[in-house]
Amino acid sequence: MRELITVSVGQAGCQVSEAFWDRILREHGLDGNGMVVAGTENMQRGRTDVFFSEATDRKYVPRSLIIDLEPGTSDVIKGGPLGNLFSPKSYINGLAGAGNNFAKGFYTEGAELVDQITDELRRQAESTELLQGFQLVHSIGGGSGSGLGCLIASKLREEYPDRILATYSVLPSPKVSETVVEPYNAVLAFHQLVEHADLTFALDNEALYEIMQKILRKTDPGYADLNSLIGKVMSGLTTPFRFPGQLNADLRKLATNMVPFPRLHFMLTGFAPIAALGAEAFRKWSVAELTQQLFAPANMMAATDPRGGRYLTAACYFRGRSVSSRDVDDAMLAVQQRNSDFFVEWIPNAVMTALCSVPPPEQYPMSGTFIGNSTAIQDLFRRTHDLFASMFKRRAFLHWYTGEGMEELEFSEAESNMIDLIGEYQQYQEADIDDEEAYEEEEE
Repeated sequence: MRELITVSVGQAGCQVSEAFWDRILREHGLDGNGMVVAGTENMQRGRTDVFFSEATDRKYVPRSLIIDLEPGTSDVIKGGPLGNLFSPKSYINGLAGAGNNFAKGFYTEGAELVDQITDELRRQAESTELLQGFQLVHSIGGGSGSGLGCLIASKLREEYPDRILATYSVLPSPKVSETVVEPYNAVLAFHQLVEHADLTFALDNEALYEIMQKILRKTDPGYADLNSLIGKVMSGLTTPFRFPGQLNADLRKLATNMVPFPRLHFMLTGFAPIAALGAEAFRKWSVAELTQQLFAPANMMAATDPRGGRYLTAACYFRGRSVSSRDVDDAMLAVQQRNSDFFVEWIPNAVMTALCSVPPPEQYPMSGTFIGNSTAIQDLFRRTHDLFASMFKRRAFLHWYTGEGMEELEFSEAESNMIDLIGEYQQYQEADIDDEEAYEEEEE
């Protein structure tokens, strides 16, 4: 099997992962203890081994690590509905916490745990038949998720250089901010993710709140609501890895098709249908309608408008018994013809698709998940950089980081790397075929 190991880091990362596991348990016909529910179809079981190892007859255990620098998060999960699902060895936590400080997660508190983490990762990797890679789930605004999450990413790149590393990274936003130093943590984290991750799915609390309030009509959504939404996206993105389909994919195939340049691996994501509770029962969904929703800015899980940039590449994953490959091909062609200005012209056939005949667990008969490598994502980087720069030029709060062993130079390097990344996205947004031909002539 092409197994994937999920590494959840920090409070937000662990809570998002819990929502993901809760969802895919239902999709694979497993209960909260990992036992097969009576009456589960063989098709539903799919490729259960990708995310689970079979411990005993009909009992499945997630290939997963749950990591935090304080014990509170693990205790909540152990005492929750999925408390008996995970192996006791999956839980790794410190005692002091990271105090929303990247340096504590990366250099001091996190560094003390990293040997234990790599040992457990090695043990889980050795129990696989053919490991395809890792998915790291974290928030880059806090200390554990940003610092320790990036430290783990660097260790995975060092120990498993030929395996794919995908990250689900929850970005901070000024509208939904918990701590004033989030921009520092985020820019320092991006500095690491640019170098160590193969794919980064950018998720944004601001956009998730907008979806909850404007589309799902929840006036006061909590983190459980936001995590449930991210869980849907993660489930959708991994559908082709977990179930047989008419067109299959794995993480490496996804990375190969989505990342034309190694540094530009930050993805926008979307999901459809998103409808208020009960509303989906009154609509007849079609592939064309789902596709329209998937590309709609309101359905994006990051607060940026893709129409402000251009797509380098995109992918749409569809699931449902009534989804036909012809309908999908027609819908993709229509999208590219209708929105040709929003796709770079020098990458032909830039939209990848995958189909799965297992329907989603909700009431609606089909669903779709969107991944877009759009130059518009530079808006998120600019927003984060502006907040970072306003504090850094006055050296505000810097002593908390230097006190943990960091140097001011690291902040300057991280800022420079982010400015370069924004410039690269802008460069490819403005490039056209003539520019590329001129470039080739210069090379000759």
